[in-house]
Amino acid sequence: MSQTYRLVIDCPDQIGLVAHVSQFLAQHNASIIEASHHTDLKTGQFFMRHEINADGLALNYEQFVEAFAVVANKYNMQWKISDSGNKPKVALLASLESHCLVDILHRWHTGELNCDIPCIIGNHPQMKQFADWYKVPFHWVDFKSLGKEAAFQQIETLIEEYKVDLTVLARFMQILPDSLCSKFAGKIINIHHSFLPSFAGAKPYQQAYDRGVKLIGATCHYVTADLDEGPIIEQSVKRISHNDNAADMVRKGKDCEVNALAHGVRYHLEDRVIIHKNKTVVFA
Repeated sequence: MSQTYRLVIDCPDQIGLVAHVSQFLAQHNASIIEASHHTDLKTGQFFMRHEINADGLALNYEQFVEAFAVVANKYNMQWKISDSGNKPKVALLASLESHCLVDILHRWHTGELNCDIPCIIGNHPQMKQFADWYKVPFHWVDFKSLGKEAAFQQIETLIEEYKVDLTVLARFMQILPDSLCSKFAGKIINIHHSFLPSFAGAKPYQQAYDRGVKLIGATCHYVTADLDEGPIIEQSVKRISHNDNAADMVRKGKDCEVNALAHGVRYHLEDRVIIHKNKTVVFA
């Protein structure tokens, strides 16, 4: 696969903006593989993602950053450019439920997810068997003996020591402290086992069963200090009927969970997600 650069832009919408970016790319012999644009008409905000073939580019990465900064400053852009050759480091956090953890590990192992997984962190030692299978270092953080404050401090230390770019809560059933949410804002993804904003918090499948819903779902979102209210990246749903009990919903819901989480993680790794306030633009 050819090396590519991904240019992602978030700025106020302005006349000539796309033309100026396109002209810059053409001047430096950049071949655009994929181009995505969106304007939020309510806020007047413009979003763009271009994937560029780096092989024929007249500039190297550092030169591109320096040259494009002139364009970015003119249009007041928030922007970034990433190199597909650099694999982000992803830490996986899990509790007792293994389906999301194993699914992400399998997709990484088969090359579907372009990342490195330097560690798995669990608050139950049973998760070590999956880490061992995929030959990933495992760290058991014992919340019962350490207490929540010390346990989360240990998790924060591990994230920093491994130089993690993205933390994935693969059914990690602990509420992160506000300090951790703020420190790693936009860099922690969670899978919640309901179609948010419905049935936030604990036991969402039981809540759904009690309400008699006909659709259940799962939501992949960024973690914020407000529980289960972070910007949504991806959602998946499955139809159910009056014949399904709460256990049936849990079983069927697991399909939604693994799909929503896998897609959300991939979109993030490929720089397809732009956070705007409490929403996202996803160039899927």
